[in-house]
Amino acid sequence: MSRSIVGTVFAVVVFLVGPSLGQEKKEEDKKPEKAVYPAALFAFEERGAGARDMGQKVIDLLFAKLVVAEGLHLVDREDLKKTLSEAELNLSGAVKASEANKVGQLTGAKLLVTGSVVHVDKKLYLVAKIIGTETGRVVGASVDGKATDELDGLVAKLAEKVIDTITRQSDLLVAKVATRKDRIAGLKEQLKKGGRPTVMVKVAERHVGAVTIDPAAQTELMLFLKETGFEVIDAEEGMKSKADVIISGEGVSTFAARHGNLMTVKARLEIKAVERSTDKVLAVDRHTVVVVDLTEPLAGKSALQEAAAVIAERLLPKLIKEEKKP
Repeated sequence: MSRSIVGTVFAVVVFLVGPSLGQEKKEEDKKPEKAVYPAALFAFEERGAGARDMGQKVIDLLFAKLVVAEGLHLVDREDLKKTLSEAELNLSGAVKASEANKVGQLTGAKLLVTGSVVHVDKKLYLVAKIIGTETGRVVGASVDGKATDELDGLVAKLAEKVIDTITRQSDLLVAKVATRKDRIAGLKEQLKKGGRPTVMVKVAERHVGAVTIDPAAQTELMLFLKETGFEVIDAEEGMKSKADVIISGEGVSTFAARHGNLMTVKARLEIKAVERSTDKVLAVDRHTVVVVDLTEPLAGKSALQEAAAVIAERLLPKLIKEEKKP
């Protein structure tokens, strides 16, 4: 075989195989290296005379230890206080598992870490309680030492146990992410044949620091409406008077943190559904999501889409008109 023919064959092979290899490489690059769980730290309760004024010290030290952990993204303490005060919740260590879901919706946290500092005789116990905001499941981690031991050392050991517990029991604490197909199927089953109003969706969206952003949340809401049998009027070209219900709102995404080559973005979506003919507010909802991806724009778009999907599951059933019985 001549050298020119060999060269031609090799070029053809590279042309045919190269793109697929490149595509496989791109797919591999897209896979996150490690799951990152958004978590919020609540105050530690103080039990026993020797534990007085130690709760805040423990939470401050624990925050410092966990904030650098690869598998966690801690919700900013000031943001947490502000968000929860708006919802008339607090940072008390007495947070109930039943309230965890609401805290998760407002902050994007999938895990809550709280606990107690317990002084008994000459011993000190640090007990952490880890709550899954989506599952409501609770697991614990604890360390103990002499009351005279350095607090920093005990907290460091507790932080290691908390991280290890989350890593080993993440399947128990964090719900599996439902696919869009499964969510829509579940909604169809829930909505059944109830009367569906004609809807117009208009959501203002922005990513802090970016000039423009795709209408990720608006598009996702429209998709869920269309797929579950609602008639949707285009907000740009359609006439508002043709809609029975106007869904409006605002979505904002912002950079939160960087973990190696992965970008963490937090998005908050607020939605209001109003009956156009009466101006009656049918529903108000909001949801915060934290998403990790390879780039900031992708993470921001994904976060707003996820927030819209979650809100759609809660909002659409409230729009169904009850069919009048003959």
